Amino acid sequence: MCMARERLDKMLASRGAGSRKEVGGLIRAGRVTVNGAACRDPACKVDADVDTICVDGVALRARRERYFMLNKPMGVISATEDASQQTVLSLLPERERDGLAPVGRLDKDTEGLLLLTDDGALNHALTSPRRHVDKRYRALVSGTLADDAVQQFSNGLTLGDGTKCRPAELTVGAVQPDGLTEVFVVLREGKYHQVKRMVAAVGGHVEALERLSMGPLVLDEALARGQYRPLTEEEIAALFAAVSGGS
Repeated sequence: MCMARERLDKMLASRGAGSRKEVGGLIRAGRVTVNGAACRDPACKVDADVDTICVDGVALRARRERYFMLNKPMGVISATEDASQQTVLSLLPERERDGLAPVGRLDKDTEGLLLLTDDGALNHALTSPRRHVDKRYRALVSGTLADDAVQQFSNGLTLGDGTKCRPAELTVGAVQPDGLTEVFVVLREGKYHQVKRMVAAVGGHVEALERLSMGPLVLDEALARGQYRPLTEEEIAALFAAVSGGS
């Protein structure tokens, strides 16, 4: 069955050709053709299943991949299946699960942003150590952090077992009513229990951990724990831009 017709600029942006503003410029410049004819109207209605759409002479690849934002709760594991534990995919209806996989992983007791997709290429790009995609976390920490904890993070910590960490960002926030200190951590890699181990290396203990963002993708505050939603066209385009060297 054919997809519903949609605006040309919306369709191009959702397939990673650029932001709505950028693809609008491409269209108005005559660099986009629909069925062989230049189309300069961003609002032109197209059907990607039927129409042949080219950007600078290159046919647009039809995209069937799916992208979901999940607000992961505690107690579920970042896996596609497990015989004994609840997985993040079990939070979705069965009709949505086929082919989906989490992008990276969050520990069982870590909450927050998790991207689910069946786009293997994007999954690999976002988790590749070469990409250095920022991941921002909020943690509640007990104990007393070293006076130079921020600088140690900035320099790149060496953990107790000799594991070397890339430079990271640590922001120390306010002490909460329960006596825990709120901190924010930005990592550009993904080692096992990395936030917890880095905080421990500077004198603290992570009591609660939540991921707030991954690259340009920010956790939707309207999503309750355990809820998910499809990514918007702008969010998808931003992720593709992030892994292709765009802003």
